[in-house]
Amino acid sequence: MSNPRILVFAGSIRTGSFNARLAALAAKEFALAGADVTRISLQDFPMPIYDGDLEAASGAPANAVKLKQMMMAHQGVFIASPEYNASITPLLKNTLDWISRVREGKETPLAAYRDRVFALGAASNGVYGGMRSLLALRQVLEIGCGALVIPEQIAVSRAAEAYDDMDNLKDERTADLLRSVVRRLIDMARQFA
Repeated sequence: MSNPRILVFAGSIRTGSFNARLAALAAKEFALAGADVTRISLQDFPMPIYDGDLEAASGAPANAVKLKQMMMAHQGVFIASPEYNASITPLLKNTLDWISRVREGKETPLAAYRDRVFALGAASNGVYGGMRSLLALRQVLEIGCGALVIPEQIAVSRAAEAYDDMDNLKDERTADLLRSVVRRLIDMARQFA
């Protein structure tokens, strides 16, 4: 059985981001579980706010094309989503919107969201652990983009105290949940390898 390629990123580029830490920990768990992991930061792919007039005039930004191609080169995608006002960050929404607009050659619309599987995680200082952002992100991916998103997900509450000095999760139940999400995404991604 081949090892699937998994793309991992966070919807935050803030210094000290809880979700960047969750993405890094998830990438480590994916590697330990035998996946071929690529972890990126959206900071390395800046894009303007989506604007239909801008798209009509000059097409999708080069970084949107790069991200779309990167997504299509992986069978699984793990997104760590911060919560802003009970939803996803503008950075993450803008990124997903631009990727959804990239269409190369004879590709079908939303090609980057098809023939791969997604898993979601969030970390927040609140008691819900970013759960509301996961609901919003699931809606964007599944309903808006037609993506397959596994039902298992992880929400790390009280994130400022959730990690130890080695950036592992202190709570064993939460750590087990992350490993469960990782295993499930790998199992599903193998179907697309």
